Amino acid sequence: MIGFVTDSNAQLPAELVERYTVEVVPLTVTIDGTPYLEGVDIDADGFYARFESGRPEVSTSQPSPGQFSEAYARVASRGVDEILSVHVGSAVSGTINAARLAAQSAVRKVRLVDTGTASFGVACCLWEAAEAVAAGASLEDAAEVAEQVASTVANIFIVEALDLVRAGGRLSPDTRIGDAIPVLRLVNGVVETVGEARDPDDAADVMASFVQAWGTALRVGVGVAAAGTRPLGDALASRLADAAEVLEVVRYRVGPSVGVHTGPGSVGACYYPSTS
Repeated sequence: MIGFVTDSNAQLPAELVERYTVEVVPLTVTIDGTPYLEGVDIDADGFYARFESGRPEVSTSQPSPGQFSEAYARVASRGVDEILSVHVGSAVSGTINAARLAAQSAVRKVRLVDTGTASFGVACCLWEAAEAVAAGASLEDAAEVAEQVASTVANIFIVEALDLVRAGGRLSPDTRIGDAIPVLRLVNGVVETVGEARDPDDAADVMASFVQAWGTALRVGVGVAAAGTRPLGDALASRLADAAEVLEVVRYRVGPSVGVHTGPGSVGACYYPSTS
């Protein structure tokens, strides 16, 4: 039997955590000097509430090797023979390095996957790998599935706090703030503009069209940040659920470790063509 581990940057919703019995190792989010474990000490609503009275000082840090050792031990105690551990890319976080140190002394074989991506893109890699395991795939085959998804997963989103994206050094120089809503995607670590929308309803149409153009048999995660963004998330999810190209849609929250870079007004989707 194969067990699954990821980190909280994957934004894995409870629906998928429960479906595949995934152990999630939390990143630390520091807000105005106080550290919190993502998903343990603070959730999305608690995080975005801090923006209501001004812009807090926020940062993130990777889990420790000890946290991963404890996670691997918990998974092993469930009777698994091997562990697939899928994580945020090493180019943006040292998380997988901590996982690698812990894996060296784990009581079960751990196969690590550096997805080279972030946020729900990581969840997409784990999602398809878990589907492959459910269909009988070996540990190595499942890891290869996760790596293949990492090369095909895409994203589309809007944000209100473009200044946060710019401060993170990932915003393309040609992205502007005007009357229109810029529709964005993250490609190779750079946020670039791919379209514009007149209003939130138009933004849902623009984002949905980008998803549908990606292929067929798509698995899609639709994410929202602060509670006020849910209507736009609902509109986007509704359009995609009715699309012939879409196999399944799940909803997730844009949690603290991603929200530090995008702010409370972000809505978007991650998606990939399923092979299962």
